[in-house]
Amino acid sequence: MTSHELLPLAVLASSLLPGLIIFALPEAWIGVRTFLNLFAAIAKLGLVALLLAGVAAGEEYGVRYAVLPGLELALKADALGMLFITLSAILWLFTTLYAIGYLEGAPHRSRFFGFFSLCVTATMGIAMAANLFTFFIFYELLTLSTFPLVVHRGTDKAMKGGTIYLAYTLIGGTALLAGIVWLHHLLGHTEFAHAGIAAALGPEYAGQLKIIFLLLIAGVGVKAAIVPLHGWLPQAMVAPAPVSALLHAVAVVKAGAFGIVRIVYEVYGVEFAQSLDLLYPLAIFAAVTILWGSFRALFQDDLKKRLAYSTVSQVSYIVLGVALFGPIGTIGGLVHLVHQGIMKITLFFCAGNFAETLGIHKVSEMDGAGRRMPLTTLAFSIGALGMMGAPLTAGAVSKAWLMDGATAARMDWAIWVLWTSSLLNAAYFLPILWRAWLRPVPAAWPEEHIARRGWRETALLLLLPPLFTAAATLTAGMLADSEATPLAWARLIAEREYIGQGRP
Repeated sequence: MTSHELLPLAVLASSLLPGLIIFALPEAWIGVRTFLNLFAAIAKLGLVALLLAGVAAGEEYGVRYAVLPGLELALKADALGMLFITLSAILWLFTTLYAIGYLEGAPHRSRFFGFFSLCVTATMGIAMAANLFTFFIFYELLTLSTFPLVVHRGTDKAMKGGTIYLAYTLIGGTALLAGIVWLHHLLGHTEFAHAGIAAALGPEYAGQLKIIFLLLIAGVGVKAAIVPLHGWLPQAMVAPAPVSALLHAVAVVKAGAFGIVRIVYEVYGVEFAQSLDLLYPLAIFAAVTILWGSFRALFQDDLKKRLAYSTVSQVSYIVLGVALFGPIGTIGGLVHLVHQGIMKITLFFCAGNFAETLGIHKVSEMDGAGRRMPLTTLAFSIGALGMMGAPLTAGAVSKAWLMDGATAARMDWAIWVLWTSSLLNAAYFLPILWRAWLRPVPAAWPEEHIARRGWRETALLLLLPPLFTAAATLTAGMLADSEATPLAWARLIAEREYIGQGRP
């Protein structure tokens, strides 16, 4: 087996093997568990860096195993997959640091971190899947590994939220499987390929291909929280803060959005999907989801639920970019896959800090939080401003490219959708910032809430991750035109998808 085959397997094994060991560790072995968690996260980051450098240089990485005649478990590392892999590897390291601090003294930590590692393994498998069969295997592994994390606390509320999550995702998985089996029956394979594979079928199959597209998009659309398939996401906010961060920024909703990108570009091909009139309805669903999620966020007093509905809205920016049919919109959608991740994980880290340190769970309880926890609140403010698309933030870059993409595609209505969403973003984020920075500290706060130990407003492992991701939000915005940025990588992908097909 060559190094080009071993490296993708090593990326998977770097979280899978430590996770399996962690399951067997006694709860009291805190040091060993912490070492394994951090070693795995750092090792994965190093392996991903090697993979990224190779893919950038034009190297091909992949491995295949025959399961049945005509059915292979296959992995590949390509430019599109590396966008998702790199984001997940970086954010997993910081989520691991955060989770170690957040769960200090909590029960069942070995179980938590074991499933945590399996979740990241599944995410990497989704990103490196070379066909729909492999994608489906890891997609369902992601469902099964995240369910125990959602219900980790074991309360009635947690079990209810987890059950709703499992019901939605299993139904979505069934639709996805039906579409995969149907397509495999027609084509004899389900390989991902540049410019897609569905066009190999003649025009007499157009009706069937439209139904298959609906099944595939519905299957991954559940995890992407597209309206009306989004109902599980706000309910899953009963999970601990590290799990919420994982669901929204690293794994689940990103896996759904990434699946939509794969299906449009490498199963159907963007040109063929457009010829079947599939992209415009997809854009409509994305627009409805963007507006509906933003509108519902306005009325949520629970801080994590407000952030959850914000995710419903923001993830569909990615889908809208894909559906705009053009390289500019594609760049906007793909770069937002990264930008939304770093902004949203910042917000959930900070929400967890407010809850753990001050007992704040609602927007109406945020009065004076900025005076007691200025660094956490500063990080939250940067993440929120990024979501609004404020200048010098990552969100401004995404929205500018999406608006230019809408103009290029002659879909001016999409520009109004994006502007309306930005105004709604401001309407549900600015009141939080106003309360945190400008309202006085409540007189009813106990002394331990008011007192601070120097600059350490909360545990160091809870403070450093959101500060880093907030800094990344600003860096991605201010240095967007540099070569080593998500925007540069998104441009590379768009060039291959469009220029490689003869489009300007």
